[in-house]
Amino acid sequence: MFEAFLFDLDGTLLNLDMDYFLPHYFARMHAMAYNMEYKNADFLVPQIWSSTEEMISNTDPNKTNEEVFFESFFQNWPYTVEEFKPFFDIFYQEEFPRLRKYGKPFPGVPQMMEKLSARGVKIVIATNPVFPLTAIEQRLEWAGVGHLDYDLITTYENMHFCKPQPAYYEEICDYIGVKPNKCLMVGNDTGEDLIAGQLGIKTFLLTNMLIDKGAPFKPDWRGELEQLFNFLEKI
Repeated sequence: MFEAFLFDLDGTLLNLDMDYFLPHYFARMHAMAYNMEYKNADFLVPQIWSSTEEMISNTDPNKTNEEVFFESFFQNWPYTVEEFKPFFDIFYQEEFPRLRKYGKPFPGVPQMMEKLSARGVKIVIATNPVFPLTAIEQRLEWAGVGHLDYDLITTYENMHFCKPQPAYYEEICDYIGVKPNKCLMVGNDTGEDLIAGQLGIKTFLLTNMLIDKGAPFKPDWRGELEQLFNFLEKI
């Protein structure tokens, strides 16, 4: 029925509430900048938010999300790329792993993904590509699914669009060489994940950690993890 399965990460494969996680994430980043005595450390987080918003709204297919982010960031930051970009590398190596306690595996999800992988279908980690690969790989480890091979993990290094732009899903389909109507998107956000249906991608709305801000999109299927496990067994 489906040739490719697309999975959101946070709140879908990983028990992580991003609204709770992000304040701790940014607190560690700010503390690190302050301790390293960077000037304007208090403006770091607001600038990251601003540049992330530009990345999410970007529609230029010739720039990766990473390029958009850093172009915006360093236009408004008192350091050059050479002076400050290593800060982010150190952060993800040393500080990001300490945030592991905020993300836990969902029971049954690693087994579900292993069974799916054994079927030989294409599997995409379709998380919003606003993070570098290392931050996503670490969260896959937290979810207990980091040991599996994926046909694509969407990151800010390899993608040119973000959720909730339909072009994000179009880029995935082009990359893996599968038509939209042969793909299933599984996610917990009615706005960011169900918009895939506009391309003809079938959607399963996972309701364990539902995010519904009033988006008008309707899923083809919905349910909690147990219903998802049963659904995938039958198709």
